[in-house]
Amino acid sequence: MSARDPRRPGLDRRRRDGWLAAHKWLLLRRLAQAGFLALFLTGPLWGWWITKGTLAASITFDVLPLTDPLMAVQALLAGHVLEVSGLVGAGLVIVAYALIGGRAFCGWVCPVNVITDFAAWLRTRLGLKEAYPLDRRLRLAILAGLLVGSAVTGTIVWEFVNPVTMLHRGLVYGSLFSAGAALWISAAILLLDVGVASRAWCGHLCPVGAFYALIGAKGLVRVSAVNRDACDNCMDCFTVCPERQVITPALRGAKNKVGPLILSRDCSNCGRCIDVCAKDVFIFTTRFHDGAGMAAQSPRDGVL
Repeated sequence: MSARDPRRPGLDRRRRDGWLAAHKWLLLRRLAQAGFLALFLTGPLWGWWITKGTLAASITFDVLPLTDPLMAVQALLAGHVLEVSGLVGAGLVIVAYALIGGRAFCGWVCPVNVITDFAAWLRTRLGLKEAYPLDRRLRLAILAGLLVGSAVTGTIVWEFVNPVTMLHRGLVYGSLFSAGAALWISAAILLLDVGVASRAWCGHLCPVGAFYALIGAKGLVRVSAVNRDACDNCMDCFTVCPERQVITPALRGAKNKVGPLILSRDCSNCGRCIDVCAKDVFIFTTRFHDGAGMAAQSPRDGVL
């Protein structure tokens, strides 16, 4: 079967370099997601607490506080007074993702990403078309709504229904209630992404991703379509990209003198475009360097 079959993106890359090379960044992301989860699981499983709490708020080794900045903003808008550790934790997270790139949280940390990636893979293999196209600006509207809602109601509105926190709590603590809620929310997101629109949750509705995108709009780590002249329009990168609209300017903007760096705040730095491209078009680099020198030396190894 040809790699041009949209149901099997990356086939040429797998034939040329093997399965591992065609899934390198995907596997690294899964290891990262599992690693972050493992930090929370050591306590419940073995009684040795590395990190206590959830992705909403945690403390590592009883020293390092980390707080979801979206939750912190809602709390402040709701009129709550945060402890110094909570403010410090939110500040640390903001600085980290502002430097790395905010949507990196979505691709490398968030447990919901595993569900949405599976749903996207399933849609691709089944050849499903969009049933109900959604506007990607919906997530910004939802973000604005929950911030206003927190200010008006005096409550942290989003945490009542936040799938990220619910799923993480269910995976870590596994009580009947939390595990059941995690199961239902996972099933709902899976059905939404398969039955309504590709990446419906992460790409169109999730206010957490929208918030981190705003934080990391000027993040340092970027993907570059540095070898875009070699592109043969196989469309594999568009098939696997969770935010496919970010690729076009960098990949096809040469005639309009647009550089090869993907600078959109919506890019999650997932690296899947690098994985599947048999022409070595994409590499990881920084926003200050389009990677031209690295690509000229060795396109396959030109990775930050």
